[in-house]
Amino acid sequence: MAQQAVQSLPQQTARMVSAFFDELIACGVQDVVVSPGSRSTALAMVAHASSMNLYVDVDERGAAFFALGLAKASGRAVAVVCTSGTALANYAPAVMEAESSRVPLVVLSGDRPARLQQLGAPQTFDQLKVFSDHVKKFWQMPQPSQDGRVVSYARQIAREAVIAAAPDTWSAGPVHINFPFDEPLKPDLTIRDLFVCGRGARAYGACALDCGINAQRESADLADLDPVVHTTCVLSEQQQCALVSFMREHRVIALCGEGTLSPGTNSETLNQQRDVLCQWAHAFDVPLLADPLSGMRSCGDSAVIDCYDNLFNQGDTPAFDAVIRFGRYPVSKSTTTTLAKRSSDHADAAQSASTFFSIVVDPQETRDFNCGTTTFIAMEPTHFVKSMLEGAACSACEGAQGAQGAQSVQGAADSRANDTTSTPNIAAWSAVNKRERERIAAVRNANDDAFEGSYVTALLDKLPEESLFFVANSMAIRAVDTFYNASDKALFVLGNRGLNGIDGTLSSALGAVQENGTGVLLTGDLTMLHDINALALQNEMRIRARDEYSGPRREIPSLTIVLLNNDGGAIFDMLPQQSTDPYFNRLFLTPQAVKFEHIAQAFDVPYAHAETVEQFNAALAEHLGKPGIHVIEINLPREGVRDRYQPYQR
Repeated sequence: MAQQAVQSLPQQTARMVSAFFDELIACGVQDVVVSPGSRSTALAMVAHASSMNLYVDVDERGAAFFALGLAKASGRAVAVVCTSGTALANYAPAVMEAESSRVPLVVLSGDRPARLQQLGAPQTFDQLKVFSDHVKKFWQMPQPSQDGRVVSYARQIAREAVIAAAPDTWSAGPVHINFPFDEPLKPDLTIRDLFVCGRGARAYGACALDCGINAQRESADLADLDPVVHTTCVLSEQQQCALVSFMREHRVIALCGEGTLSPGTNSETLNQQRDVLCQWAHAFDVPLLADPLSGMRSCGDSAVIDCYDNLFNQGDTPAFDAVIRFGRYPVSKSTTTTLAKRSSDHADAAQSASTFFSIVVDPQETRDFNCGTTTFIAMEPTHFVKSMLEGAACSACEGAQGAQGAQSVQGAADSRANDTTSTPNIAAWSAVNKRERERIAAVRNANDDAFEGSYVTALLDKLPEESLFFVANSMAIRAVDTFYNASDKALFVLGNRGLNGIDGTLSSALGAVQENGTGVLLTGDLTMLHDINALALQNEMRIRARDEYSGPRREIPSLTIVLLNNDGGAIFDMLPQQSTDPYFNRLFLTPQAVKFEHIAQAFDVPYAHAETVEQFNAALAEHLGKPGIHVIEINLPREGVRDRYQPYQR
């Protein structure tokens, strides 16, 4: 047997890491976000040499949120690379948000070898399972070696990582792979078999994980199969009949929260999902109470109810005795509180005169902090409604649903096209929803230059069709919930509602707009300030568009930041902490007196200031859709937020 040629450590490193990245690409990972560092040299250089779309962000916390936003908008797993030490610790907020929001992140960290651990080596701490149970899987990689099995292992772990991070489009999450590297750290990228070492028989480059990528194939042999093959979950005939019978015997509402529609911003896919949900709603007479992040407000169907927060707050809702929830609970606190009381009354037999049903449809978990779930159906929402429509139309369920129900299913498409034929439950909710819309319109002064709602309404009116609309937490998402009316204008509305934090919001929006191309971020001043380093990505986007850039060139995307600056945490004026005592201003309102115009200038970001709605409309006309990051700042009073909103949110 011929003696195997001795490989240098740089060659061993290059083979192992390039095989790992090659397998990520074969499994559908297209994007990688890199923060500079020494111990991650091999990961960064191989990523740069690969065919991935590479982004560079010097701030690890922002880089992880950028990757999160990109993964959320695309529905694909995104890799993020950092060096050892506190660099990895800075990923924690984004990793936890990805866990809660089911976003597929593949975290790749460089590390010191075992011989340097716990001996005071610089930039070294125990990185094994550093994210604990907040990642779906963790792998400690072996050091590169002459052993060919290491390359095979690297490929297998890359597959396992993508399978764990994105098993399907509904059960995604973050994973962490830790790479210990010894010196010399620079890999030898001149080796002949870079990226191909250890490849199997699969047709690399044609395969794609089923998470929104539609790869073209000319043949149907086994080599052309995706690395992961997904199947559709269908209700059994018995389950269909039981549910059809239940729906005919109860007044049911549906809560459509974030996660109702599949991840990603593919407009055709989202429209198909909206259509089937509306068909189901009309077939079973179920109003769809649509959270702004559900994707369902880009639908003008009469079944879509957008003012339910106010209706629950006023106690002005039609009767219902069952709720089906898709996705997480909505932003609306009044809705959550009402349903919690219904569940509590049901649990207390002495107070419960009738039974209240709470059904959760989700492929993974209930996410029910009200602890009121009576039935959990482990399915994707769109699979569930399709299966129910099939069940309602089948002969086995005719006895359960009756002739009237069969006619309802037969006329579902007509109801979708002609909303005047809404069934009684939808009609009742649609009527009170319309009345509340009209009441808000009557009290609203569109030219009230001191009210957040005036600017949010103007922005929603000016946003182009199919724009990304990224909404920050705190006051921004609540304003959107109040003033974003459902219509057939398609918008991709995203936010980081997993943990409701303000960190990384600008980075997430910038990541998301890389996929969509054009968008707007609506944010407050504290949220903006908390992630101000992300403005440095203005230069990164310009670098990627230049001729000297070595990777695939792309047009500079457009992100317009609409900054509602009330100089502090004005939302606390609406919360129980509100007080006239000195502590309130010091601990909660926290005025910062930041000159955002000067910050924008430092990062070469075009800036505009608006003091009136008229000036804001003019600024939108000038900046909206233009390449790069743009900031439009609106100064608003810090005090009196509760009084300003009271007429709209009684």
